[in-house]
Amino acid sequence: MLSLAAMFAVLAYASPASAELKISGDASTRLRGQYIDDNGNNTDDLYFSYRVRLKGAADLGDGYFFKTMLTNDNLAGGWTSVGTNNTESAEIEVSNFYFGRKMEESHYAIGRLPMGSFNNPIYDLALYPIPRAGVYGSTRYTLDIPFATYNMDRMFGMNYGTKIGDGELNTTLIVFSEDSDGNTESEGDGFFGDSYGLHLSYKFNVGDITIDPQAIIALTDGDGNVYQNVSSNTVGANIAFPAGRIPVIGADDVKLSVSGFYTWCTDNNGKYDATTTTTVDYDAILLRLKAEKGSAMAWVDYSRANDDTNGRKADYDSVFLWAQYKFSIYESAAGSFSLTPALRYLASTTDNAETDTETDYSKVRTELIATVTF
Repeated sequence: MLSLAAMFAVLAYASPASAELKISGDASTRLRGQYIDDNGNNTDDLYFSYRVRLKGAADLGDGYFFKTMLTNDNLAGGWTSVGTNNTESAEIEVSNFYFGRKMEESHYAIGRLPMGSFNNPIYDLALYPIPRAGVYGSTRYTLDIPFATYNMDRMFGMNYGTKIGDGELNTTLIVFSEDSDGNTESEGDGFFGDSYGLHLSYKFNVGDITIDPQAIIALTDGDGNVYQNVSSNTVGANIAFPAGRIPVIGADDVKLSVSGFYTWCTDNNGKYDATTTTTVDYDAILLRLKAEKGSAMAWVDYSRANDDTNGRKADYDSVFLWAQYKFSIYESAAGSFSLTPALRYLASTTDNAETDTETDYSKVRTELIATVTF
């Protein structure tokens, strides 16, 4: 047995060719001040946290590739806060991986795919249309990048993209969750009881304007931030253009982008907290205006959700602001070091029709992030 193992080891090293795995990544420390006003109850805190991400990529030849990212795969976007008496334990895990092939006119990939939600808020609205307290007591809002924070900006799925006309069509079959519902007369259970969705996008240019209409369609029932066993649909678009197209601004070195998405759900077989069957009925919108110039970036979001589900009838209005500036301290072909101060502000109002009350919530986060890339 030992001789056989030794032989395989020698053959592995003696193979005529092998894919070269390129390693890169980044390490960051973050100092965050957080100030919360929850309907008059104020909470202030200071957080020290860090994040390490290791990225691997292999070119297998003829367009075949493999990519992965390892980090602390938790519910904080990979960030780990310093525990009491430095008792934290940061475990490096496989957060995403995918492999596939890039061809001249098309590509495909399968695995735990990165979704790029930091620059595309469609997933935030599709999965978090209605605010709700999370497992750690913090409220998960549509705004403030919840998909990147709680879902680590990735989903298991299969992607296929191809050039059609002047643009590129991308289709991604997503497996949101694994469910075992048995074989009953209910729709969407049994063999196809898992939660599936389809993300469609078609990006094209009109001059110097980039237009990207998108949709997320529920193929089977799934579980969301508030409701379970429901099917929802989300549509909208991202549009990017130079600010010089606006005469008042007249600056081509400023890139502007606007996003607008709408989601809705009407499902007679829905559940709240996976207990009582109810008719789920809600719709929501998310609007974003974003500006970028060099190392500066800022955006403002607005969302409104109307929940007409019995027992939870309410309207939610939220505004969110993100602003940051990246100071480049050192940069070379081997890596870089930078400091990024950031400001994040969230304000939300809930008008509860069931209790005829209105509550306000606001959260301010000031951050200073030091990052080294390699």
